[in-house]
Parts: sequence; structure tokens; C-alpha cells
Amino acid sequence: MQTISDEHFQELISQAFDSLPKTHRDNVRNVAILFADEPAPEQRYELQLRHDQTLLGLYQGVPLSQRQGKQALLPDRITLFKLPLLAQASTERELQEAIRHTLWHEIAHYYGLNHTDIHKLEGKG
Repeated sequence: MQTISDEHFQELISQAFDSLPKTHRDNVRNVAILFADEPAPEQRYELQLRHDQTLLGLYQGVPLSQRQGKQALLPDRITLFKLPLLAQASTERELQEAIRHTLWHEIAHYYGLNHTDIHKLEGKG
């Protein structure tokens, strides 16, 4: 896929969020869902990404399962990375699905699931 405007990419994120099960959407609170072209150098360093590795999305915050009833003061953040998502999609439909899957994956981290749990839910584990 070539390129799309930031506005259209944001629309696709909103559509992806709206397509998730209502019970999952309704319980997402105090979470900023953002996008950036690519991960920042600090994010790459923190995650120890090699130069040949990419990142489609990132959850930053305290998962609900670890809050012990406390509310975080700052919002958690889910960031989707536009250029890596575009690079893996040949069509807008593929991009929509990649955005939806990545957003679901990051929301699963918000709920406290690790990669093993997520892969089991996806039938990959």
C-alpha cells in the first residue's frame, strides 16, 4: 500500500476500535489511543529492538491486572505505528485488518495479558 493521510489513518483506527466487542471497548478507560509514523528512538532502545525489527503497536501504562484498585493519574497510551502497518498491507482492507488486530493486541496488554496469553487467544499457542 502506498500512503494515506493522517486523517484517514485516524478514521481507520476509530473504525477498528468501534468494531471490537462492546464489553472490551466499554472497559477501556483513561487510555489515549494515538499513532506515530514509527517508534521513537527511545522506544526502540527501551524495547531493545534491533535495526531489522519493527513494531506495529505499543502499550505503555500499568495493566489493569496490576493496579490493585488504584487509578493511574496519567492516561495509559496505545500507539499504533503508521509506516510499519502500511508496509505490511497491500490493500486498504489489509490495512484495516492489521490496524484492528494491532489495536486488539495492545488492548489485551492493557487488560494484563502477556504475549503467551494473546497467542493462545489467537489460536497460535
